[in-house]
Order: sequence, then C-alpha cells, then structure tokens
Amino acid sequence: MNNQEPIYDAKKLGVPKMLVLGLQHMFAMFGATVLVPILVQGYGLPLSIQTTLLMAGLGTLFFHLCTKFKVPAFLGSSFAYLGGFSAIAQLEAGKFAGMTGAEKLPYALGGIVIAGLLYLILAGLIKLVGVRKVMRFLPPVVTGPIIILIGLNLAPSAVTNASSCWWLALVAMAIIVVANIWGKGMIKIIPILLGVVGSYVVALIANALGATNAAGGPLIDFSAVAGAKAVGLQQFVIAKFDISAILVMAPIAIASMMEHIGDISAISATVGSNFVEDPGLHRTLIGDGIATALAALFGGPANTTYGENTGVLVLSKVYDPWVVRIAAIYAFILSFSPWFAAVINSIPTAIIGGVSFILYGMISAIGVRNVVENKVDFTNSRNLIIAAVIMVCGLGFTGGITFTIGSASITLTSLAIAAIAGIVLNAILPGKDYEFGKENVNIKSSRKADQ
Repeated sequence: MNNQEPIYDAKKLGVPKMLVLGLQHMFAMFGATVLVPILVQGYGLPLSIQTTLLMAGLGTLFFHLCTKFKVPAFLGSSFAYLGGFSAIAQLEAGKFAGMTGAEKLPYALGGIVIAGLLYLILAGLIKLVGVRKVMRFLPPVVTGPIIILIGLNLAPSAVTNASSCWWLALVAMAIIVVANIWGKGMIKIIPILLGVVGSYVVALIANALGATNAAGGPLIDFSAVAGAKAVGLQQFVIAKFDISAILVMAPIAIASMMEHIGDISAISATVGSNFVEDPGLHRTLIGDGIATALAALFGGPANTTYGENTGVLVLSKVYDPWVVRIAAIYAFILSFSPWFAAVINSIPTAIIGGVSFILYGMISAIGVRNVVENKVDFTNSRNLIIAAVIMVCGLGFTGGITFTIGSASITLTSLAIAAIAGIVLNAILPGKDYEFGKENVNIKSSRKADQ
C-alpha cells in the first residue's frame, strides 16, 4: 500500500471503499476526541461525550467549508485546554467560591469561546501584514516552554487517577507503548484507542472474576449503561463569560494556534499541496477558530486539527478530503446515542490515569520537540532568560494570582502568567534570532523568479 500512487479522488475507488476509509479516519480521531470529555469529567466538570462528538463532526465540516473543501483535515478535541479546565475546576476565589463543577463548566466554555475568536485576530493579522511579521511575537522560545508546561501541570491528575488501580493503569500504558513502538500500519496510528479498548477488555475480565479498585469497589460500574437510551439528544450547555475564566483559557490559544500552523504544514507536506498559500493559513485559522468558538458556545471542548488523521493520510495515500468528511458524518451520527456515551463513561479511572501518563508526557514532549526542531539557541542569554521565566512562572504560581479591579475578582492561573511573561519578555528583550518561514519564503521567491 505504501508503494501505490497517491489518490486525490476517492470516488474512483467506489462508495464502499470510501465508507471504509472514512471509518478508518473516524477510528484514528475517536480515542483522543472522547478522552478529552472523560478527563474533564475527572476534574469535576460534566463535559458531555455526545456533545463533543457532535461538535467534532460539525466543526470538521465547517472547517472544510471555510477552506474551500481543499484541506483533508479532521477537527477533534484539543488537549491543550485540559490545563485550563483543571484550573477552573479548582478556582475558589470571587464568584467561583462554593460553585459546583456543573456551575463552573459554562465559564470554562466561555473562556474557550474567546480563545477561538483569537484565531480570527491572528488570521486577520496574517492576511493584513503577512505571516512572518505576526509570528515574530510567537517564536518557539515562547510557545515551546508553554506547551511543556501544559503537560507538566496536568501530571499530578494522571498519578491520582492511576492510583485507583495501578496494575490496570500499567496494562493501559503497556498496550500503548507496544502498539506505538512495535505496531505496524493502522496499529501504529491508533495506540491511544487500542490502549483504552485493550485495558477495558482486561478490566471486564478482572471485574467478572471479582477484582476491585483501591477503594474496594468494582472496577467497572455498569449502572449508567443499563438505564441509557440507544438514541437521544445531546446535552447542551450555554457558555457564560467571566474575566477570570477568560484569562485562564485565552492564553492557551497561543499554544493551540502554533499547533494548528504545524499541523497544516504537515498536511501540506504529506499531500504535496501548499495549503498555507492555497486556500491560505488565514482561512484554516478562521475555520478552526470559529469551529472552536461555536463548539464551546454550546457545550463542547475546543477543536484542533488532528495529527492522528494526518498519519492516516500517510498510511493510506488517499488524500481526498471527502474521506475525512465521511469520518465527520460518522462522528455526527454517533453523537445521538446516550447508550454509547454511557459505555464510554464506564471506563475505569485507572485506565484514564494510565493513558494520561503517556498523553500528558507526550504534550510536554511535543513542546520539547518544538524547541529542538526550530533549533532554539540556549547559549543565547536572551532565549535562556525567556524560557527560564516562563518555566518558573508556570510551575511556581501553583495557586495563580487573584486581584480585584472594581467589583470584579480576577484570577490569573500559572499558565496565563507564564504566557504573558514570555510574550512580554520576547517583545522587549533585544537580539531576536528567529524568523518564521524564512526557508519557505526563499523557496517561494525562487519559484516566482523561475516563472
């Protein structure tokens, strides 16, 4: 299959094969997409799996509309905002004092709406002045450490969840590692999904044999599954807005926008088309940003372009965006099943902890990769100072900073403080040594000269 010629029009394969290829894309995104609401529920915020799947499907279709149906990208749940959900769940200052998780969730979603709208600002600036000038303010020496902090701040919750049944958490971790390191073909593409499903099967067997968790309860609780309907509507939550929640979530958009730009570049390289130019990075940002804002407005998590599905493109060499849209339709259909959502919710906490061990570490590792691949020079004192201040702010201000302006109580989380500190330092310290897309610009210029 790897030796075949790329297929840009999947219709010539026939409808049955297109449906199977779409199913493959759906499986690739599925494990990570549903894991986000499961993890957020672990923080005490009742984010709906059904609504998450609905918004992933609709968000992907909207993204394709914005990008002139040219970019074969799937928009699934973003892990970048998990730290924000966790921080808001722990807020007890000002109006958040005494609030339940269900009462805090709309404010977390409101912060994501604003974060999504920041994409539109970046898109407008890129269209107006060009991508190189805008990205001067968001170099890897700022974005890399911020991404690293997102994973590190989430690490304690992974340990807490795994501790409910360590052996089961280790089973989940082992399956993911084996699938990712030694797996071939599709197995290598979906290690997270395999880790969840494989360890769930082990838990089912152990549960039937009488195994218990650390608290002495059953490994799996099927009570919600038994009472769930096969078909039902999603649980919508209307976003609310508060300056503290916005200041928690909005800075995370810096990291997620960098992730978006990286994913679009990767898809372009995979397919052999320059999507940064056509339909344009401003269009892909608008599609992702509006999809994120609309998802959060009605109760879903932030969306992001999925690298898992880029991996499927590499595997299959079928580059027709129609196949990805079929996967979006599958997600849309599955979102109408409360029974399906209840089965997903029955996954033991220990499995989530085991998966999180790998996943949260990978988020930090992606930040390290961002720094390494962009060759950030840490012999340069300027870069060293920026990264050092970001890391200390992100890890040191564990409870954030709360202050009052007028009658409003505002809380800045450690991640928000770190992001602000990094951007400000990068803007004022002399000696910038990074220029976004310099090589691409030179290639582009030489092509124009050849023409």
